[in-house]
This record gives sequence, C-alpha cells and structure tokens, in this order.
Amino acid sequence: MVLAACAVLPASAEPVRFKSEYKVTLIGFPVASARFVTEVDGAAYSISGDLSSSALSDIFAKTRGTTSVSGRLGRDRLAASRFLVAYTSGNKRQRTEISYRNGAVVKTVNKPEARTQGADWVPLDKRDLRSVVDPLSGMIFPAGAAECPRSLPVYDGESVATLHLTPIGRRPFSTAGFKGDAVVCAVRFEPNSGYRRNSSSVRYLTQLKGIEVWFARHAATGLSAPVYAKVPTKIGQVIVAATRFGG
Repeated sequence: MVLAACAVLPASAEPVRFKSEYKVTLIGFPVASARFVTEVDGAAYSISGDLSSSALSDIFAKTRGTTSVSGRLGRDRLAASRFLVAYTSGNKRQRTEISYRNGAVVKTVNKPEARTQGADWVPLDKRDLRSVVDPLSGMIFPAGAAECPRSLPVYDGESVATLHLTPIGRRPFSTAGFKGDAVVCAVRFEPNSGYRRNSSSVRYLTQLKGIEVWFARHAATGLSAPVYAKVPTKIGQVIVAATRFGG
C-alpha cells in the first residue's frame, strides 16, 4: 500500500514534491512502516519509497525494501514507464523491474528468476499484460477520475490480478497534513494469470469479503490516493493507515 498525491499540472508550473507516511498493524500490533516521496513536474511523475518491518516483526524475519516508479499523468490513471522494487526478508532477496509502454508491459526482469512452477500453475497470459497498472502508483488517481474504478488490473512482475472496487460511502479521516472526508471502496480480488490454482492463499483472497480502501483527495494537487485500508486475514485484521498525507 502506498500514499502519495499529485495532479495534472500545466507545463509552466513549478515542480511539486511532498512526503507521505504509513503505519501497518496486525490485530493492533505494529508490523511495518513505509515512507514515500512524490515529485510531479508538468505531466511527469515519480514516486520513491522505503518499507521496513517493526522491531516486533524483526524477531521472525527482518524485512527492508525500496521501491520506485516513474511515468506520465493520464486522464483517469497514472501510467508508469518504469517500476522497480527490491527487498530482503530474512535470507531472501528479491528484485523486480518492469518496463511499460502505453500501459502495456514490454519487459520484466526478476532476480532471482521465478522458480519452475507445479502442474497447477496458471501461466502468465501475454494478453493480460496489454493494459495493466503497477502496484505502487496504480491506485493513485488524477483529478476528475473515479476513486473506485470498476476494475483495476495489477501486474507485480509475476502475476496479474484484477481488483474490483465498489464505492460504499464516505468517512471522516484526519492525519498530519490532512483533515476531511475519504471515499470508501470495497475491494474484491480476482486472479487472472501467473498463479497457482490450488494455492490456499489465492483461494482465501478470492473468497475474502470485508477488504476496504479509503481514498482522500490532496487539496493542493487534486489527486486521490489511499489513506486507510483494512484487510481481514486468518490471524486477524491488517490495518494500513496514513500518519502523514502531504506536507
């Protein structure tokens, strides 16, 4: 989950730079935190961020990661040209870089490469890569776009899944840099390709109800981005909340 805000700015406008921060909790206990910096220069945008697990989570597996994305501001979504994520979790290291052109994936590099999958593996369908969004800026929407699009196909470097968003109301939300109403969206998960058909995790997500994402509009830029999310899990509820939105 990422928090950022930007808008379609005229070419003569000064570049905009701001910070957003989040805290992740599981059944009330802190498990991770994330920080992001967004820069907008005309129609170009870039977002960079880092994520780290909490001291409590480090007991099980210390996790640290960085991510970045750059691209252009579109009419109804942010269109990435390059997405990168690299992280370590315990002894595991992973780096994924994706290149896009006009919403289509043109190249993916995973290090290490994905392992050979079993008989229940649903191969990645190239047709699914023709119009997708990245995991970082894909849920940030420019001024005038709907915060709860009917479907949002997301590609993470291995799998494509569609997030179906439905508006269910508005809720007050306040944090450093923001106070106002947020648009609340119910989210349903649908795997498309690049996943194990018999995976218990995928099956759980497909059947899961109660996922919510709240979007707030940044007053100075007009762009909507997530400020709150809740995801039920088998061991308790995960909450992602913005501790800063803008500024």
